[in-house]
Amino acid sequence: MTRTIESLVAVLEEIAPLAGAADWDNTGLLLRGMRAITRVGLCIDLTGPVWSELRQCDAIVAYHPPIFRGLKRLDGSTPRQATLLDVIRQGVHVYAPHTALDAAPGAMGDWLLQAFGEPTSFEKCRPIQPAAFDPRYGVGRRARLAEPRSLQSLLPRLKSWLGLSAVRCAGDMNALRTSVAVCPGSGGSVLAGLDDVDILLTGELGHHEVLAHVAAGGAVVLTDHTNTERGYLPRYAARIRAACPDVSVVVSAVDSDPLVVV
Repeated sequence: MTRTIESLVAVLEEIAPLAGAADWDNTGLLLRGMRAITRVGLCIDLTGPVWSELRQCDAIVAYHPPIFRGLKRLDGSTPRQATLLDVIRQGVHVYAPHTALDAAPGAMGDWLLQAFGEPTSFEKCRPIQPAAFDPRYGVGRRARLAEPRSLQSLLPRLKSWLGLSAVRCAGDMNALRTSVAVCPGSGGSVLAGLDDVDILLTGELGHHEVLAHVAAGGAVVLTDHTNTERGYLPRYAARIRAACPDVSVVVSAVDSDPLVVV
């Protein structure tokens, strides 16, 4: 049995409505291919190696939009363009949820918050920037811990949840903390000014933003950009499978953060 791209898009937008995406983002169906859909591939970045792995898929859900800003021609002169041209030649659809998936309840933002504990570990959990159309949606999450914890005591679960052997930390590791905030990817604009939050978790944050938060008495955990995103993909795949039992859904095994700790 096959599925149309329209029916797959309806499922993806039920999980993460595009109304929740940031104004600057480029989300939704970016490439309309020609294939009926029996197999869907998930990745964070649609790089050349990831495309080689997923080229047997009929549709690819790439979290980061492979077409974003400044694309003025498509002549294959760069590796990204060459990949996109081959995707087009093969008739494969490409969909990008990006910040819509960050903002949706029960999706990437809530998953990242659970790096600090199960849902019962939190009180007053809410988006940092609530969406105008529905305050349950919004980028980032902030919450109070049900009981004070030190960052040192939170790190074992955090690293296990994200599948990491090491993270970068700033601030007092042993002070008792009562509040946390998270943002997938690059959290500078979302986490700015949260001096009343004890611990910030994101992939990237500028040097001066880290210094400012530590000076205000807080702590910061940085993982590199996609390490705050990739771990959600198996759960995303499970949600798509549940809504599309007639479709095979696979998560890229090649997709990885370009930076490694050595």
